[in-house]
Amino acid sequence: MELRDIEIFLTLAEELHFGRTAERLHLSQARVSQSISRQERRLDGALFDRSTRTVTLTPLGQRLRDDLHPGYGLIRKALTHAAETARGCSGTVRLGTMGALPSELAWLVEEFCARHPQCSVEFVEYHFSDPLALIRAGEVAAQLMWLPVPEPGLRLGPAVLTEGRVLAVATSSDLASRARVSLEDLAGRTVPDPGTRTPGEWFRAMCPERTPGGRLVHRGPQARTFHEVLALVATGRVVCPLNAHVRRYYNYPGVVLVPIDDAPLTEWALVLPESAPAPHVRAFIETARELGAREIDRGGAREERPGRATAGHGPHSSAPDN
Repeated sequence: MELRDIEIFLTLAEELHFGRTAERLHLSQARVSQSISRQERRLDGALFDRSTRTVTLTPLGQRLRDDLHPGYGLIRKALTHAAETARGCSGTVRLGTMGALPSELAWLVEEFCARHPQCSVEFVEYHFSDPLALIRAGEVAAQLMWLPVPEPGLRLGPAVLTEGRVLAVATSSDLASRARVSLEDLAGRTVPDPGTRTPGEWFRAMCPERTPGGRLVHRGPQARTFHEVLALVATGRVVCPLNAHVRRYYNYPGVVLVPIDDAPLTEWALVLPESAPAPHVRAFIETARELGAREIDRGGAREERPGRATAGHGPHSSAPDN
């Protein structure tokens, strides 16, 4: 059988419909029928039972499908690898991330490397206090950031993670014993100041200047890293919204993480320079786009009472970084 005939047979064995098979392979139905008929003549047996309403595999067809499928997959993989080599699709994708997020991307990295064995991914940590330094300097090919990212000169790639949010408060806070809080509970309280190198719109998406009801949220002492934020929270000087996945990574004395009921979901997306990416970077972006975004801990989704700060995202996680 020719490779194209194998593809036609396996697709029809999956679709069990001549029209859908033709459409999927961009062929005419006549071409599909001719290919199957030719193989049946060569094998001296029917591969499919056809009626006016249904198409089903015969026992011979089932056996041929089961025998061909593994080998066809290996052939396609070999051809893909050869094409990548010809196009130069190899190399390391340097990806800017915050704190513990690399562990949340294992599924994406594993699939990318399985598809492109000549490629790898290297994580480079950035901090919320200067989140664009690496990508502006060309030290990373792409960066994982929560939305929105209003910075000129960058373009938005696919979303890869979504999650809820929690509020980090001191154990002495009146909010510490609450099962849940609202964004209105930020009214009159103080959140960290990220400094002048953090895009305002981006930071406000995590730490708003006003509650949904319009009440003021104060900006307080400056923090440059996630650990600095936790230290400020523990002493009661600030409270800070964080992304919910931090609860899995850190226990910080004196800090409690309380789910925020009405906070919008955080959407983490890949951000790239406007210039055309290298082939291996483009392949990584396409893999992420094909797989779609995955949801991680939504914070308020669980009914447990808040405990000590499992907050942590990593040495660089920050109030907003979470």
